[in-house]
Parts: sequence; C-alpha cells; structure tokens
Amino acid sequence: MAGESQNWVLMVTAQTPTNIAVIKYWGKRDETLILPVNDSISVTLDPSHLCTTTTVAVSPSFQHDCMWLNGKEISLSGGRFQNCLREIRARACDVEDKKKGIKITKEDWGKLHVHIASYNNFPTAAGLASSAAGFACLVYALGKLMNVKEDESQLSAIARQGSGSACRSLFGGFVKWIMGKEDDGSDSFAVQLADEKHWDDLVIVIAVVSSRQKETSSTAGMRESVETSLLLQHRAKEVVPKRILQMEEAIKYRDFATFSQLTCADSNQFHAVCLDTRPPIFYMNDTSHKIISIVEKWNRSEEAPQVAYTFDAGPNAVLIARNRKAATLLIQRLLYYFPPSSDDLNSYIIGDKSIAKDAGIIGIQDVEALPPPPETKDNIPSQKYKGDVSYFICTRPGRGPVLLSDESQALLNGENGFPK
Repeated sequence: MAGESQNWVLMVTAQTPTNIAVIKYWGKRDETLILPVNDSISVTLDPSHLCTTTTVAVSPSFQHDCMWLNGKEISLSGGRFQNCLREIRARACDVEDKKKGIKITKEDWGKLHVHIASYNNFPTAAGLASSAAGFACLVYALGKLMNVKEDESQLSAIARQGSGSACRSLFGGFVKWIMGKEDDGSDSFAVQLADEKHWDDLVIVIAVVSSRQKETSSTAGMRESVETSLLLQHRAKEVVPKRILQMEEAIKYRDFATFSQLTCADSNQFHAVCLDTRPPIFYMNDTSHKIISIVEKWNRSEEAPQVAYTFDAGPNAVLIARNRKAATLLIQRLLYYFPPSSDDLNSYIIGDKSIAKDAGIIGIQDVEALPPPPETKDNIPSQKYKGDVSYFICTRPGRGPVLLSDESQALLNGENGFPK
C-alpha cells in the first residue's frame, strides 16, 4: 500500500434520493438475501427535498469500521451492513490518488477499515423510506470509493441486501424491482422504466402526519404477513403480476387515470394485507383515513382523477398530482382541512414552496381565507383538523444518486476521517 505515512484519508461523498412505491413490496421469500414475493414499481423523489447524504472514508489509521447516522454513532454489527460491506469489498479494484500519493491495491481493501457518516434530511423510520435511501447511498458511495466497476443494476442487487427498497433508489424517475426466481438472488435487481424527465408534469405532496418511529417495523410486519395473511398469498400470485404490466403501460403512455387508479388500489390492498395479518398491523391512523376521503371525494367530483394517494408502512400520505394546476388545488384543500397549529407557514410547507405561492398562499391569513372545496356542497359545515398534519413537503420525481465533489458537503473531516 503506497502512501506509507499512516495519516492519509481518502474520502467520497454521495447523495441518494428516497423512493415511494406505487406498486408495493411487502413480504420476502428469503429473509437473509431480502428477496421479495412480488415485483414492485416506485417513483424516485427529488433529492433536493428528500435524500440521504453519505460520506465514506478509508485510512490505514482507522482501527475498525465505524458509522454515524444523523450525528449519532450506530453499530455496524448487523448482518445487513456487513452483507453490503462484504459484497462491495469483494468487488473493489485498484485505486490511485496521485495528488495525495496514495495507491490502494485490490488486495489492500480487505485489511482497511472504513468510516461512514450518513445524514437524512427527512424523518428516519417514519415510513418515508429512509432506510432505502440510506443503504442505496452507502452502497453507491462505497462503490465509488473502492472503484467498483459494476453498473447501477448490479449495485442495486447489493443495496437490496441492506434494505429491499434500497435497490430502487439507485435510479431516478420510475423504477421496477424485479423479484427474480433464482435462490441466490442473482436475478433480483432494479431497472429504470423511465427517467425523471419522462413525466415531469407530476407534482408530489407529502403530508407528514407523524415523524415518530413506527410501532411495527417493516421487517417484523412483513414476516408476520407472510406467515399469517392469506390475502398476501393471493396478492403476490394473482393481483400484482397483472398490476405491474398495467402500471408499466400507464407510465410509458403517461396515462394518469390508470396510474392513479392502480396506485390508490395497490396502497389500499397493502394496508388490507396488514389488517389481514395476525395480529393486525395498523400503519395508517385517523388522519391518513381523512386524507384518503378528501382525495376520493375530489376525484369523484371531477371528470378525471386529479390526485393519486399512496401510503407506505406509516401514516404519512404521499399524494401525486397529475399536473401543477391540480397540485395547487390539492394544497388549497389540504390547508383548508389541515391548517397549521402555529402562524409559521414557512416551516409548515417545505420543499418546493412555489406550489403554495401559485395557490395564492403566502401567509397564514391566506389559509384562513380559503373557501370550502366545491365538492363539499352538502351544506354540512366542514370539520377542520388543526395540527393533525406536522408539515407538508412539496416535491416531484427526481434523479438518481450523484457524487458531491464539494469538500464542504462532506460529513467527515478530511484530515482525520471523523465527523465534523
């Protein structure tokens, strides 16, 4: 290993988006390799609003592998981290940094330890696919650090072993995770169906109902569903294969009516599987149900659906509007029913704030002046649910992972490889 002084640190920083499944993954046929019981399709969210940033560093001075998540040191002893580290190390190639006088051979990687620092700009473990973005970013960054030659689909099969949904975060736009048939998981990976520019009319609004950690983790919930839910067996064998084909067509032709119908139906069926599990699992809450009711009522009152809703393993609503006009009408409805509990509108609507501005909402007085939506014509005063939504994130379909070359964005100190 050239660069005999023990002081050098080699570092890479990457940023990876999260993704939200529109045809859900729920249930594994192999727990260790994380092989799903069905294909799934997701949309990648704009990383400028929802992403994980990860810095990985290597140095001969590091005593062991270490990781910090959102500033706190966490254990790397779990099998999922170890699987990803092992798979990437096995594919590592020679690396040379002439400026720093560093040369690492393929063989050296097995003896060197890594430091990893990761930061999510959104709530962890609240059902917003934080582990998906996290493991995808870890694998992508380590792959760049260790000069791994595999393409994104091959890397996605490694990220899958950290968190199933992570394989879909290796691409932007619309992504399909192919379940595969092989026992070793070699044919279970992600492919891009269309990039983020393909359907750039879409606007996504996330209602963060709760950023608390969920009571039943996805891993435990899936295991119980596979063991006890007859509906899950029927879903995986009969329902999802047809839906996948229909969803691919809807995305290809930007057919929002079909896209919306499939997205809502698949979300509802996933939560029905959770209810069909023994003991039943409740990821949604009363506020989640109110949001569904608002969207369904509005869609029924229009000639064509305006918004699709989908809920992952948590109460937060991901609402996909057909275009910007529909998104402004959606924001008006959401703020009418769920006004903020404080006057600070700035921290209540985050991400792309221009959508609220287009809807004529600049200050709290604009929220208070909103009229009841036209579909509530039945003269029954509409109930408002102040404070039931923590905040809204306005975003759109986004790109896949990227390297960040600016040293100031690194989470580790370039001198010693420890958190800044």
